[in-house]
Amino acid sequence: MTDPIALRLRRLPHGEGLPLPAYATAGAAGLDVVAAESLTLAPGARAAVATGFALAIPAGYEVQVRPRSGLALRHGVTCLNTPGTIDHDYRGEVKVILANLGQEPFEVSRGDRIAQLVPAPVQRALLAEVDALDDTDRGAGGFGSTGR
Repeated sequence: MTDPIALRLRRLPHGEGLPLPAYATAGAAGLDVVAAESLTLAPGARAAVATGFALAIPAGYEVQVRPRSGLALRHGVTCLNTPGTIDHDYRGEVKVILANLGQEPFEVSRGDRIAQLVPAPVQRALLAEVDALDDTDRGAGGFGSTGR
């Protein structure tokens, strides 16, 4: 495990009284995040759910927003755009895009754990435009082309 990075968190007025993001166990990779609002997600619906806080993330890092496996398995509720990325220069409220892929309405209550946040280093790329790419065994084979 690498050394932790410092994330600065600003609680917003509608986040008062809610627990801060926290690791549920000593071995957890993600910080559990709770909803700062209540809503009903109909089957097939999606919503950007407020968390009641904003972050300052150090340069060279992002924070990934990931679904909670229990919500996905038991209710078919997941995060869209997974993993979502919170860039280091974003200072607005963190919101979680939830989608109900299940067949029943899903109630999100204020204080419910809805996602997890995982800090990660960012590797920037330098693009070099070329006339041709080197050959590989796979070549231009697309989705499912390796037979697995």
